[in-house]
Amino acid sequence: MEKLRIVFMGTPEFAVGILDTIIKNNYEVVGVITAADKPAGRGQKLKYSAVKEYALANNLTLLQPISLKDEIFLSELKALNANLQIVVAFRMLPKVVWEMPSLGTFNLHASLLPNYRGAAPINWAIINGETKTGVTTFFIDDKIDTGAMILSSEIPINETENAGHLHDRLMELGSKTVIDTLEMIEKGNVSREIQKDTAEIKTAYKLNKENCKIDWTKSALEINNLIRGLSPYPAAWCFFGDKNEEWNVKIYEATISTEEHNYAIGSLICTKKGMKVAVKNGFIQILHLQFPGKKKMSTPELLNGLAFSVDAKAY
Repeated sequence: MEKLRIVFMGTPEFAVGILDTIIKNNYEVVGVITAADKPAGRGQKLKYSAVKEYALANNLTLLQPISLKDEIFLSELKALNANLQIVVAFRMLPKVVWEMPSLGTFNLHASLLPNYRGAAPINWAIINGETKTGVTTFFIDDKIDTGAMILSSEIPINETENAGHLHDRLMELGSKTVIDTLEMIEKGNVSREIQKDTAEIKTAYKLNKENCKIDWTKSALEINNLIRGLSPYPAAWCFFGDKNEEWNVKIYEATISTEEHNYAIGSLICTKKGMKVAVKNGFIQILHLQFPGKKKMSTPELLNGLAFSVDAKAY
């Protein structure tokens, strides 16, 4: 049984959960690689990644290369003398990096590969109305999320949960799957399954302003799936218009009411305590939202200080 010397690469909170589990299972992490600090907020102060915060708090050796091909970084990485690298929510690695350790480099991806390769697998699984998802470990090759699979684990998607809730459950599942993968590699009995490409494979496209905008002409289920799949971040959005005013509004939570009606699509119907938008097969009842310059709030909180006319529209 070969003792593992691990370099861990990751950036967001999802990666922290995996790294923490590796440390708590007494594996030797000889180095952590994360993104360079970036200016953020109004003051443009340098912001640390979640993985950097964890590495500093746990006195782990930390590298933050701007370029993964930089000769100084490659020398520092080689000097760590790792025999295995683990990647979780980081970035594409050049061959000179992923082929460096003798036992290879594996990635944990938050989907059941080959489906949902790409940047936002958790979001798109919900947006597309999937009933199940999971995590997969695979050995990295020269393309994105296409390498030979090691292990996969599956969980159902609750029809009311949002991307934030699913993120946390997948982080827990991913932690267990990474440990199971490490045990296989440590014992020298790791399996490899080549991914099979088909025309039906679904992609986890990078989220942008365009694909996060609500199209109120779609069905109530499709709209609600988009809202759930983008909550709490980056959030589905649309415009509200009323009395020659227009607001860019983020919607975080809603429910569906399926019923016949005579309202025009996008009509915004408000009472003192509730707000709903007319869609072709019913209504989207909005529960939590955010107006420009204001904090996220419940619909009753918003309606306590803002009134809409009968001509108000969502578009």
